[in-house]
Amino acid sequence: MGRSERRGAGGRGTAHFGFRAVRPEDKASMVRAVFDGVATRYDLMNDLMSGGVHRLWKAAMIDRLGPRPGMHLIDVAGGTGDIAFRFLDRVGGARPPARVTVCDASSAMLEVGRGRAVDRGLLRGIAWVAADAASLPVADMSVDAYTIAFGLRNVTDIAAVLAEARRALKPGGRFLCLEFSRVGAPLLGRLYDWYSFAVVPALGEVVAGDRQAYLYLVESIRRFPSQDALAGMIAAAGLERVKYRNLSAGVVAIHSAWRI
Repeated sequence: MGRSERRGAGGRGTAHFGFRAVRPEDKASMVRAVFDGVATRYDLMNDLMSGGVHRLWKAAMIDRLGPRPGMHLIDVAGGTGDIAFRFLDRVGGARPPARVTVCDASSAMLEVGRGRAVDRGLLRGIAWVAADAASLPVADMSVDAYTIAFGLRNVTDIAAVLAEARRALKPGGRFLCLEFSRVGAPLLGRLYDWYSFAVVPALGEVVAGDRQAYLYLVESIRRFPSQDALAGMIAAAGLERVKYRNLSAGVVAIHSAWRI
């Protein structure tokens, strides 16, 4: 969906589901259905699509976050727990204990995450909450850090989600977004486009049994704002010291900011 504000590129009163213009009130359920349908194969597909490089991208975001003892992280669109587990692993058993609240609109994704947590023996310090990114179940100025990895392009109203992130963060709190972005080199961009539209949906059909879900994925990436445009939106939401770092030649970018 990418540019999914209610006054998005499709015109006033519309949102985008991939390349399709849809009613804003319909988009959340459409996205939720996509992720409910692929939840059990989601992590495997991430490994196959990226050749495992998504693990390095997520590690880079955790490096940028710098987890510390006592920190409360809210990980939005955190579904199967990848960011949450990395965060808790980095802090380890340090005191006071850190904790993470994983929010996701897809109950199926959360169920996969809970199962992975049990398999790892992570029964404390992590909460799993079904919630919309634009209406988080946390008090104002209550979390030390906010992360969202490969989730911002799936929301209906990016501006509202960014404003909600600011509301949840304490003064001095850190915002981090890891998301697919714009490749700068033309030749690499053409190769990336071919791979995205020819290979990724075919993988989705074979592995997850859902070609359309992964076609939506690549279309939503193309509709998402550029690095500079997203930085401007983050600043407009009232977050400060906005920066971004390209990874893999701009295939993804990490945007960071602070609530001052």
